[in-house]
Amino acid sequence: MSTPPIAAKKPQQRIHHADVHVDNYEWLRDKENPEVIAHLDAENAYTDRRTAHLELLQEQIFDEIKGRTQETDLSVPVRRGDWWYYTRTVEGQEYGIHCRAPITDLDDWVPPVVDAAGAGLPGEQILLDDNVEATGQDFYSLGSFDLSTDGTRLLYAADVEGDERYTIRVRTIATGENLTDEIPNTSAGAVFEPSGRYLFYTTVDDAWRPDTVWRHEIGTAASADISVFTEPDERFWVGVGLTRSGRYLMIEAGSSVTTETWMLESSDPTGEFAVVWPRRDGVEYDVEHAVIGTEDRLLIVHNEHAVNFELVSVAAADPQGEKRLLLPHNPEIRLESVDAFRDFVVVEYRKDGLTRVAVARREDQGTPDHGLTEITFDEELFAVGTSGNPEWDQPTVRLGYTSFITPGTVYDYVVATGELRLLKQQPVLGGYDPTRYEQRREWARAADGTRIPISLVFRRDLVVPGTPAPTVLYGYGSYEHSVDPGFGIPRLSLLDRGMIFAIAHVRGGGELGRLWYEQGKTHQKRNTFTDFVACAEHLIDEGYTAPDRLVAEGGSAGGLLVGAVANMAPELFSGILAVVPFVDALTSILDPSLPLTVIEWDEWGDPLHDPEVYAYMKSYSPVENVRDTHYPRILAVTSLNDTRVLYVEPAKWVARLREVGADALLRTEMSAGHGGVSGRYSAWRERAFNYAWVIDAAGAHPSGEPAVVVD
Repeated sequence: MSTPPIAAKKPQQRIHHADVHVDNYEWLRDKENPEVIAHLDAENAYTDRRTAHLELLQEQIFDEIKGRTQETDLSVPVRRGDWWYYTRTVEGQEYGIHCRAPITDLDDWVPPVVDAAGAGLPGEQILLDDNVEATGQDFYSLGSFDLSTDGTRLLYAADVEGDERYTIRVRTIATGENLTDEIPNTSAGAVFEPSGRYLFYTTVDDAWRPDTVWRHEIGTAASADISVFTEPDERFWVGVGLTRSGRYLMIEAGSSVTTETWMLESSDPTGEFAVVWPRRDGVEYDVEHAVIGTEDRLLIVHNEHAVNFELVSVAAADPQGEKRLLLPHNPEIRLESVDAFRDFVVVEYRKDGLTRVAVARREDQGTPDHGLTEITFDEELFAVGTSGNPEWDQPTVRLGYTSFITPGTVYDYVVATGELRLLKQQPVLGGYDPTRYEQRREWARAADGTRIPISLVFRRDLVVPGTPAPTVLYGYGSYEHSVDPGFGIPRLSLLDRGMIFAIAHVRGGGELGRLWYEQGKTHQKRNTFTDFVACAEHLIDEGYTAPDRLVAEGGSAGGLLVGAVANMAPELFSGILAVVPFVDALTSILDPSLPLTVIEWDEWGDPLHDPEVYAYMKSYSPVENVRDTHYPRILAVTSLNDTRVLYVEPAKWVARLREVGADALLRTEMSAGHGGVSGRYSAWRERAFNYAWVIDAAGAHPSGEPAVVVD
């Protein structure tokens, strides 16, 4: 075994609330320091040497992913105005090509049949070729993409560094030429207002927080842009958008626990925005414009005195006036969103840990439950949601559906008839047979008696009941983010090697409602970690796996989860895969000058000003709780330009782990952001690297069953 790099110890003291903490590796934070880059390069070289025996397996997994993917493909077209919009991919090219083709008739709402070979539609116009835009760049990410209402102009914004700062450009579609408008250093999500004369966008402050909304007049210099809204409270993000009806421009300012929305009639884009509901700490709400009868109403999903949220409507002309209760609070159902169309309303919610979608026609909205009809599916585990529904007067609802064993499927639900019209299912080449795989739900029992759901998938013929199998246990458990059971082509490379893939739906996520989230944040955060341990113990006790073949995986806040678990219960795992892991949490949350720190205080607490929060976070922050014990193998993967979880966190963690003799590897992508490398082939290679390491750490058979690609 080659000798790992040893980071120099350069002690720095951190003193808070009379606690003195000595940090030997804080110097690694300065990425402009050549010594830091040299250290990261040395870590990468060491990781390459330590994983050299996996190169053949990495290449095999990459070939499997590539062989199962229809590389030249075309998304299901979405109608907007007089055009069908879609994205094509071409074999050998990293990025998508954004296109449109004309509709054949004003009453044409059935998407054109997509050619199996992914060829463009008749009359195709290429709006933006991301491959062209990415030429000469190590990184490329599209953050804004919007069309003017008349369909003559495109705005788009790209990030070529990985730091989530985008440059907006405007293109005349007929000529394919860009206008002189160019706005650098914006956040994602810029939009045109309906006339197309102005666009609205956001910029970030020094802490990478979107804090200001700007109005730009097409054809003028960015220096002349007008600031229309600035949010001074460092806990809040801002965003700007347009209602589906096109009637109102909306600005939303939101923290983890509080929302405030401002609105402006889009016919007066230079006017003053007015607040919908003034912010009240702990009250969150989302606003949607609807027309009920002949009256403009606002549909508001909110949590005031309704922990799982309820739906009310108010007059758009007087939003702080009378509230009409439409859907009351239900402790068993987490109401998530409402989408209003001319002739119907769509409601999305969670029930029994799964996502649901229901539709109510306009003529039924005075009946009990307002005529809501849930769209049902027959699998035990699944995920469903609306996607691609831009038109106010469309007669259908576009849905995306998936499960562990069902590839991503696109439907149109015909509201008038209740027909669920299948449009496309993600192709899986090589003879994929879903009947060879099984998904199921298990329930672990936490120490406090709480039942924790676990979702599993495996191949029936390779996993023998009662015989421990190599297993990946994935977790996240923060921000009320739910990890739903969905299909993934890369995962087949694990399942076809006899592995089980499992998701621990721990507290801190949103799978079982708002209280599930509340019980896994701030002063109850340790529930997230102990829930994950309980899930691991359940899988071991029930004979699914064993400690010598169980790998824990988590990314970002999920990296904090698996890092904490590695300290709490290292004996349960053979490996820990931590992707862009938030493992130096206390140091980051103590420093309000770092990107996004103050925003995070609602999630974790404020250790800077509260000694109890400081002590509590210090009790679980992975870097500060590394101890002299036998750790499982650890792989930490990070990105140099990540602005959300800085590379220094896993770099310090690995250095600390090495002090106690842990077998820990660090891999840093030197030109990527929080989401990793850009480009699909690069992403597949990154996934193949991680999965090869997982297979090795879990003791699965490396050969597996390769994809058999048929022409």
